[in-house]
Amino acid sequence: MAITAPGTVLQPGPAGPAVFPGTPVVPGVAYGPVIRPSGAVVLPGDDGVVVPEADRPVEKERFAAAAGVVADRLAERAGAATGVSAEVLATTAGLARDRGLLSAVEQRIDAGAPAAIATVQAAQQFVDLFTSLGGLMAERVTDVRDIRDRIVAQLTGQGEPGVPSPAVPSVLLADDLAPADTAGLDPARVIGLATRLGGTTSHTAIIARQLGLPCVVAVGGLDEVPEGVTVLLDGERGTVEVDPDPVEARARVDAARRAAAALAGYRGPGRTRDGVAVKILANVQDGAGARAAAAVHAEGVGLLRTELAFLGRAEEPSVEEQARGYAEVFTAFEGRRVVVRTLDAGSDKPLAFATAPDEANPALGVRGLRVARRDPGLLERQLDAVAEAARRTGSQPWVMAPMVATVPEAAGFAALVRDRGLVPGVMVEVPSAALLADRLLQHVDFLSIGTNDLSQYTLAADRLSADLADLTDPWQPALLALVQATAEAGRRADRPVGVCGEAAADPLLACVLVGLGVTSLSCAASSVAGVGARLAAVDADTCRRAADAALAAEEPHAARTAVRGVLGVD
Repeated sequence: MAITAPGTVLQPGPAGPAVFPGTPVVPGVAYGPVIRPSGAVVLPGDDGVVVPEADRPVEKERFAAAAGVVADRLAERAGAATGVSAEVLATTAGLARDRGLLSAVEQRIDAGAPAAIATVQAAQQFVDLFTSLGGLMAERVTDVRDIRDRIVAQLTGQGEPGVPSPAVPSVLLADDLAPADTAGLDPARVIGLATRLGGTTSHTAIIARQLGLPCVVAVGGLDEVPEGVTVLLDGERGTVEVDPDPVEARARVDAARRAAAALAGYRGPGRTRDGVAVKILANVQDGAGARAAAAVHAEGVGLLRTELAFLGRAEEPSVEEQARGYAEVFTAFEGRRVVVRTLDAGSDKPLAFATAPDEANPALGVRGLRVARRDPGLLERQLDAVAEAARRTGSQPWVMAPMVATVPEAAGFAALVRDRGLVPGVMVEVPSAALLADRLLQHVDFLSIGTNDLSQYTLAADRLSADLADLTDPWQPALLALVQATAEAGRRADRPVGVCGEAAADPLLACVLVGLGVTSLSCAASSVAGVGARLAAVDADTCRRAADAALAAEEPHAARTAVRGVLGVD
């Protein structure tokens, strides 16, 4: 089987424009000049200067002040953001305040290093640690370097790093982006995004989807595209085309705009052309995100991420504080389905009070429901908060646990949930849960498939690795086979099975998922209309034929091509 290597430049003809293929993330077409992140911060080298002992306390104060400024800026941006953007900014702000980083910097200052050099050395210590851990912890390398650069810039009087604000709508190309930079993008000025690194489920990709920003990742060779040149980025085909024919490019942009305008008429509810109901739900993280999702006609919440209240804190939020936040979401969708995911701490979302800092492989370690092995009270208090919010709002939320791998785990969790008058479910994120779906459904009332992690664990591939982005592509037939097995178990037990991973945001793949037997799809609010409108244009039998075509394919590109043929999409 021939495989096109990432970054292979496709030339349509001798005089044709260069086309750089990558992995599509967010559909849409963008045409404009290339911008790139502002120049890198100049990091100081170790020139042998030793700070006199009497001046070292001042250097510590300089670092603490600079880190405080950086943290405050990021926290302010987090306060103005919603959803994943708010979570990412809050997490990055927390890293600037991290006690481990502070201690590492102070140790080096005590040894005589100036504050800026101590920052670089301490950051490198954490970069080496996270790199050696691999897995999802690799994403924190980008965060650490981002915080390092921001603090050094503050210490040395350099401009804050990040993405410039272009005078005209532009397409952003980068090797990679710090999640905090992606979260701060203005979609009116940055109209498309492509990165050389990253995968379909990286924070950069997830935030781009939330912003509705056409996005392609794992595009090799982007460093060959100079700033200022005009490109056409196609987030559905997964290509970046350099110096395209202007007439053709504008025609494709116009067609994409007409398609987007047609979505503005979507009002729900989700159903196929022949009337088969498929709930189109939203992934949210707070009350503001829930209200925004309701405004675009999401039928409920398929994934309430609860981590936002916990991030960047030295201690667990109180039951009352949690209950207030959950109640906001329940109120936004009064009388409709809201699915709460209990705390998914660990791995790429470490918490000072809940996770160990020295796990050999956090992605396969104590994360999600497994945190309750060490601190059962953390889970029980969160369930108390959900129950209290439900009581105040007259709601009956569904509650699901992440990272469930065994039947006893599901049974134990279900008992805790039912004791509080709530509806229990579990996430299917590891292959064992998919293989045991029939048995899990003897204890819980619903299943929700998290395709982001399920793809990683099924294909044994780091979902953040650009080199392996084809393996963690949600169109992988092996992943779809596990989705089919899980959905079939739900059909036999007459229980709903939804998808809340990023796969649900792809309108073409949504048709495949419905054809596999999935009963609900939960995605970013910006994707609700696209998914709903696509399903409304096809009947259930076509969805089943699309699913068969995807399962029969040998790899993601072939699966997409086959499904396009079944659905009649150009």
